[in-house]
Amino acid sequence: MATIIVNGTVVDTEPRPHVVPDAAVVVEDGVIVSVGPRPDDPAKGTEIIDARGGIVLPGFVDTHRHVWQSVLRGIAADATLGAYLDLVLGTLTPAFRAEDVYAANLWGAIEALDAGVTTVYDWSHIQLTPGHTDAAVAALRESGVRAVFGYAHRGTGDADRTEDEVRRVRSALLPSDDGLVTPALAAWGPVYGSVEAARADWALARDLGLRISLHATGAGPVERLHDAGLLGPDVLFVHCNGIPDESLKLVAGSGGTASVAPAVESQMGHGHPETGRLRSFGIATGLGVDTVTDVPGDMFSVMRAAFAAGRAGQAAPELTASDVLGMATIEGAAAIGMDHRIGSLRPGKQADIVILDAGAPGLAPVHDPVAAVVTAAGTAAVDTVLVGGRIVKRGGRLVSADVDRARDLAVRAARHVTTQARTTSAR
Repeated sequence: MATIIVNGTVVDTEPRPHVVPDAAVVVEDGVIVSVGPRPDDPAKGTEIIDARGGIVLPGFVDTHRHVWQSVLRGIAADATLGAYLDLVLGTLTPAFRAEDVYAANLWGAIEALDAGVTTVYDWSHIQLTPGHTDAAVAALRESGVRAVFGYAHRGTGDADRTEDEVRRVRSALLPSDDGLVTPALAAWGPVYGSVEAARADWALARDLGLRISLHATGAGPVERLHDAGLLGPDVLFVHCNGIPDESLKLVAGSGGTASVAPAVESQMGHGHPETGRLRSFGIATGLGVDTVTDVPGDMFSVMRAAFAAGRAGQAAPELTASDVLGMATIEGAAAIGMDHRIGSLRPGKQADIVILDAGAPGLAPVHDPVAAVVTAAGTAAVDTVLVGGRIVKRGGRLVSADVDRARDLAVRAARHVTTQARTTSAR
């Protein structure tokens, strides 16, 4: 019931990333109790984790990922956004059975945990049937990851809205906001759907106490939401490439937040990642993998993409390594409305903790722990991971999941989906 992490270099992220000297992290009943001097007389049965030679920090928060696409890894590496939509949503999605979604979400969540991502916002637009939804949630729960399950209607048309299903998910599957997996609404409109559908979705979400996330780029989406009276602190805008300054002022004024997926946005041609602009308006901004169809599924790759994009072409770059680590932790938690529970090592928060092996090749020697995490660390350095105080990875190996079984399920799901899609396309 109690764990003490000792001898590591502790990096907290609140109010901004900094090293806490000579600190031990004390965890009881899944909650951080203290970060400071090592207790002289720990309770009997307390587990002591010796993090000597390691960097101890909060788990990473991925604010936007389509977890179900884990079985489509690398399938759209050269695709533009339009080609990705045609291939993945147009051709491959209809081939997914419920069991394929289960396999994909399980494998995707395990991948996140292995890389030190303890919280993931799963923007799930694979609700072909209620069985697909149940499978997605079941896999997230089984994996042990902390997740926000963002329910998206089965299609972008107004006729595809499944309001009863959203209510079922809220009442029967995910009735609590305090569990390891919590619900949200992933909205199509008013970008891929109509303003009328957006009005209905916003009303539904707010009636059920669900936060809302939507993809938005360019001019128009923010203004349409503003004109409809739908902006608010419960709205998370994903991407935001090319959104005008006046629109960002509206988002900031409403208390809205943002998620940037810099690797995908650069690779698919969304436009320059808007990390710096969003933060300059005071908008809490998190980072996201988005989809592993064309980029890696770890936060180290995303942080480096954000760091490079935020400094490219700037005579006097303002984005720092500290800023980027904050976006991957506490600011990302704020973006999804969970900074009161996760994102830092502040006492009272959930014990979502990562220990990196600072002696790993490519990481040692460490001069600045914050800079080292952002610029040099990788998944191979992730030694230990705790979610809510439960150890899910120890000594570089996942201990809470049957990795071999999950991999086998993912491979079989990938084979079925791609074979079925080819067969259907050939008809």
